[in-house]
Amino acid sequence: MALRLARVRERLDLYEKLMRLDKPIGILLLLWPTLWALWLSALGRPDWIVLWVFILGTVLMRSAGCVINDYADRDFDRHVERTRERPLTAGKVTTKETLALFALLSLCAFALVLMLGNPLVVWMSVPALFLAASYPFTKRFFAIPQAYLGVAFGFGIPMAYAAQLGEVPSEAWWLLLANVFWAVAYDTEYAMVDRDDDLRIGIKTSAITFGRFDVAAVMLCYAATLAIIAWVGWTRHLGWAFYAGLAVAAGIMGWHFTLIRKRERMACFKAFLNNNWVGAAIFAGIAVDFLVSGRSFG
Repeated sequence: MALRLARVRERLDLYEKLMRLDKPIGILLLLWPTLWALWLSALGRPDWIVLWVFILGTVLMRSAGCVINDYADRDFDRHVERTRERPLTAGKVTTKETLALFALLSLCAFALVLMLGNPLVVWMSVPALFLAASYPFTKRFFAIPQAYLGVAFGFGIPMAYAAQLGEVPSEAWWLLLANVFWAVAYDTEYAMVDRDDDLRIGIKTSAITFGRFDVAAVMLCYAATLAIIAWVGWTRHLGWAFYAGLAVAAGIMGWHFTLIRKRERMACFKAFLNNNWVGAAIFAGIAVDFLVSGRSFG
């Protein structure tokens, strides 16, 4: 019995690594834009059931995305220093286990969506799943697959508006565009870590496409992110707390320039990880602004 339990714990540990639950940065980068949308669409007072469904759904879909990513990249990961010990490429789990886990996670996420009883959100979950499942394969033919990742990671934005309002206004799509620019910025920093390996094995990334203009491209994408979100806030007549949050986010982005300008691997990875605080600062500005102003909109 003890040996059997030990084997079960070992498998669960491998599945946890396959889902990257030991590395929550992806969950946070997926969660923050969803929270921006929930707070803006609900005027700072999101339905708590909707909130928890989206939080749990974020964890499940990010986990599913990591699983299918490892399936798609199983023949590439063994050639990359940072990824060669991932469970699937190292032969510690099988492809059948991997696909079964992806299916289970996707079904659980869909069950959460059904709990909302919102037909529009249910229908939108279909392209959301397609985006999550297809993103890993775009690295074979898209010059900037990070833009596709931005849509996949940001699709919780229009779904959040649909859940709260029963429709998806233009504001949601503008926020999604802002998230695309943000994803290109932070995932280019991430791709700068693996650039040499990616060049050798033939994977396409924004860090390769941008070439010597990679740092400039990251900073321009950051600027576009802030500009779009600021415009959304301006159209909503948000106040000082919102812009304070954007100012903090801008300061963090500026610090990233000092980290990535020499293109050192660990410094670029540090900048990527630090984007959690960019998303948190923007969310804090939105949440605090609604809290202190007590405003409502028609």
